[in-house]
Amino acid sequence: MADWPVHGRITGPIAMIGFGSIGKGTLPLIERHFEYDERRFVVIDPSDKDRGLLDERGIRFVQAALTRDNYREILTPLLTEGGGQGFCVNLSVDTSSVDIMELARELGALYIDTVNEPWAGFYFDQSKGPGARTNYVLREETLAARRRKPGGPTAVSCCGANPGMVSWFVKQALLDLARDLSIDHQDPRGREDWARLMRQVGVKGIHIAERDTQRATSEKRMGVFVNTWSVEGFVSEGSQPAELGWGTHERWMPDGAGRQGADSLAMYLNQPGANTRVRSWCPTPGAQYGFLVTHNESISIPDYFTLREGDRVVHRPTCHYAYHPCNEAVLSLHEMFGQGGTVQEEHHILDENEIVDGIDELGVLLYGHANNAYWYGSQLSIEETRRLAPYQNATGLQVTSAVLAGMVWAIENPEAGIVEADEIDFRRCLAVQRPYLGPVKGFYTDWTPLSGRPGLFPEDIDESDPWQFRNVLVR
Repeated sequence: MADWPVHGRITGPIAMIGFGSIGKGTLPLIERHFEYDERRFVVIDPSDKDRGLLDERGIRFVQAALTRDNYREILTPLLTEGGGQGFCVNLSVDTSSVDIMELARELGALYIDTVNEPWAGFYFDQSKGPGARTNYVLREETLAARRRKPGGPTAVSCCGANPGMVSWFVKQALLDLARDLSIDHQDPRGREDWARLMRQVGVKGIHIAERDTQRATSEKRMGVFVNTWSVEGFVSEGSQPAELGWGTHERWMPDGAGRQGADSLAMYLNQPGANTRVRSWCPTPGAQYGFLVTHNESISIPDYFTLREGDRVVHRPTCHYAYHPCNEAVLSLHEMFGQGGTVQEEHHILDENEIVDGIDELGVLLYGHANNAYWYGSQLSIEETRRLAPYQNATGLQVTSAVLAGMVWAIENPEAGIVEADEIDFRRCLAVQRPYLGPVKGFYTDWTPLSGRPGLFPEDIDESDPWQFRNVLVR
């Protein structure tokens, strides 16, 4: 695109926390799509490895790690300098999303992040039981902050590719299904309408089904964790318990699993998500194994689509991530868990210059309805990514363009309070984001988790309903 649309004006300072792979990729999108005062754009990160990109633009850099003790002191002057409404763009790890979000709103600034991040130490705190280290708990802290101070300056929680964009995909996929199944319905106006449509269409569950086929110019070396996005972020979430939203159609629970929420919204396993496999499907590979890594959307999506009659839950879809990362990351996980979960000392993120080819195929698989299963999502290639935006691979651009969309929505709705991606205008957000997503398509499949089973060995399966989690989980 020769002329990039300007989506709005940021009237106050911009404070970007974190300048890793996602921060670097978000920078050019902010430059393209917003008007702002360049003198009041500041980036905060403990590492100065890439500060050259900032120096050449005249953007201020603060080399610091935000902690419980210093975040107010550092951020307050940066978010209030010069008047106007500031914007806090939190793209970091080991910083409390809730604490920083509440500070930004206290200062009258807008806020966005890509994950419910805790302060350092939460993910690996051995004094906490598995249930206390889940994303359900982290999300509940954000919802509690909303209850403490409803309304006010907009803070968009968990608005990257997933969580974030995939929530918008679910709504579009549901409308596609209703159309293709000739289901007569009103345009949904709120969460109850959406939940009713989910039940009307007959969706039993949703996989956030992803396959990253990006390949590097050289193979992974032993002792190095290689990934296409933050190694720290992946290891942290992958070390949390496997976690999913628990649907009303489920009839079986794994041994030792825990339930969370007043109406059993969530379920977790007593094992790390990045070492838990599930059966799923994506258009390019077809049937595949994915890792059941915990994510905020695994809880927020089924919560949003929960249909109640009085105090009784009458329909809720099961929802979880089914992630097949790039091959180098799979090998890195095998090596890490083979060493008792001790992460490699050297971390490496594949940048756009060292990737030979491949796509990040990220979408949502809505299953259990009359047409069996429907995948809808982005098939963004590294080649197209290079044409669209600098400093990132395909995985990164799916995240950074969702941050862009969430920022646009926040500027256009500056007094919405704390919101999740499920609650904001999916059509507006996808309109902003789609130029960066490559092909966005829908595919039907007749695959089920029982396809080809049982095979050479006996299996504990439920043949009466292919879409039971009992059949999805690899045991």
